[in-house]
Amino acid sequence: MYTIGEFAAYGRVSVRMLRHYDAIGLLEPARVDDRSGYRYYRTEQLRDLLRIVELRQLGCGLDEIAVVLGADDEHGALRDLLLRRRAELEASVAADRARVARIDERLHVIEGDTMSAPIEYRPLLPVTVYAIEGRAPGAGPENVTPVIDQLLPRLIGAIERAGRDPREPGIFWYDDLEGSDELGVHVSFTADPVPQAGDGYEVVELPAVELAAVVTHRGDMPSIGDSYARLMDGLIEDGYRMVGPCREVYLEADDDLPQSEWVTELQVPVARA
Repeated sequence: MYTIGEFAAYGRVSVRMLRHYDAIGLLEPARVDDRSGYRYYRTEQLRDLLRIVELRQLGCGLDEIAVVLGADDEHGALRDLLLRRRAELEASVAADRARVARIDERLHVIEGDTMSAPIEYRPLLPVTVYAIEGRAPGAGPENVTPVIDQLLPRLIGAIERAGRDPREPGIFWYDDLEGSDELGVHVSFTADPVPQAGDGYEVVELPAVELAAVVTHRGDMPSIGDSYARLMDGLIEDGYRMVGPCREVYLEADDDLPQSEWVTELQVPVARA
């Protein structure tokens, strides 16, 4: 048998960590001396310790490791844990890569390495749309995107049941709900020349806008916030103020087109500040 110090050295962990594993029932010593309180470990326990160390290095939690060590089918439990951890790491890597890409985009804009889309000021004609409305718990893509993902298939289905095809471009807009942190989310498609009412959607006429600040966003939706920020900064610098909700007009956003190639026009009603 090994003393706690010897066992810690073989497993390349601290004595304090072994005491912690004992306290939580993850790896208890084979024997504890009644008089001295010294802990002793058997050789076969080294396998469990090395497995704990390895799984901790892979980012697995102690509760997850305890399930593996206590499983009747330890091999199967270990495989399930590693597959879950692999999926978590892949998701984390993908999210980090997306953040890096957005940071690069912002740096390019700041450093002038790429041409920013210019802001255009022009009137907007009225447009009739087939629309559906939902509520997001707040602003930001993390709140809005799940709502859009729910509304979009519902709207498409409702239009098709009415014997119509969704007509491009799609137009989205948002509005603040008075007395609430929630955000109104409106998803629509351009209506037919002779609009037809139907169940599951509303016929809405978006009014003409005397003057709007317009910028074209080229790229995926996670990066559209950068174009919004550039648009707002630009219109303020040009001496304008926002006087109505921004419209997102999806000029090129087919399902078979990568989001990196999407083209979206951002339209903000403005007036002189």
